[in-house]
Amino acid sequence: MLKPLIRPATADDLSGVLALYRQLNPGDPVLDIASAAPVWAAVLGSGLTTLFVAEIKGRLVSSCTLAIVPNLSRGARPYGVIENVVTDEGHRRAGLGRAVLEAALDKAWAADCYKVLLATGSRRESTLRFYEGVGFTRDAKTYFEIRRS
Repeated sequence: MLKPLIRPATADDLSGVLALYRQLNPGDPVLDIASAAPVWAAVLGSGLTTLFVAEIKGRLVSSCTLAIVPNLSRGARPYGVIENVVTDEGHRRAGLGRAVLEAALDKAWAADCYKVLLATGSRRESTLRFYEGVGFTRDAKTYFEIRRS
């Protein structure tokens, strides 16, 4: 396997990210480029989020999003939140998910985040062990979620 390029996403990566997200959440409505473009510009331009990608031969094969949240507790140190971790099904078990997560963690630690949160909807033990292998723990806090219908 070729060595992947791990980097922050750019404006030109929208179609590749949307293709990955179709694998992440196959039941979601398919977004066309025109509808997604304003949201993509906000993601890239917010200053609070970085979407990391793994690229092989010009194709995006893995990604995750890091948000760094300003914070007044913990000595005014920010915290990070990682979401939308996905690797193309044809490239799994090759270290690509770990590579994009490590890039996100490096950025969070460089920003002096005191912690980084990651939530997964997966109940598969292999997925949970994957996140633990990167350094996350599943017993540190209780996570609650509410969704608007």
